[in-house]
Amino acid sequence: MLEKLNSLDVSLLLFFNHLHNSFFDFVMYWFSDKFIWIPLYAFLAWFIYKKKPERFKAILVFIAITIVLSDQLSASVFKNLVMRLRPCHNPLIASQLHLVNGSCGGQYGFVSSHAANSFSLAVFLIFLFREKFMKLQWILFGWAFAVSYSRIYLGVHYPGDVLFGALLGAGIGFSVEKLFRYYESNSIRLTKTNKHDL
Repeated sequence: MLEKLNSLDVSLLLFFNHLHNSFFDFVMYWFSDKFIWIPLYAFLAWFIYKKKPERFKAILVFIAITIVLSDQLSASVFKNLVMRLRPCHNPLIASQLHLVNGSCGGQYGFVSSHAANSFSLAVFLIFLFREKFMKLQWILFGWAFAVSYSRIYLGVHYPGDVLFGALLGAGIGFSVEKLFRYYESNSIRLTKTNKHDL
């Protein structure tokens, strides 16, 4: 069973990696770069401040918790625990891959930290603003998907690495958002209690 899944993973990787051309090489390489998304992060910070100014600092703290958890669990726990070679470090298929600018990354690839981090942030914010702002939710999902897909296109992750990274990130984002809701409800309750005591 595991051999069949691994064979499927390799086949899907080679299929998507071989769809390359010069335009998408450029696009996907930059999709994987965290600095290219700084304008998006700045917009999200502005959006959060505009919609929830009284909770702005608290939300930023919980976003930091979300990213740290997803990054550390994916990079420091799963990669070192599973030790699955990245496809570009796998001698059995490395020669078949198209690498952009010779970029490969660290030795191990399960799970994808890019997928975990992007989906954790996206899911946290999607559930935080789930009552409205559907356009924002689609933008966030599209961004997380684009970042994750770029890792397969570039030949640095198997689809399975990305899928489980996305699931890990989504689970973390959902859980931390629930934790934020709990914090928020208790903060409101304590504020009301203090006002009543005064």
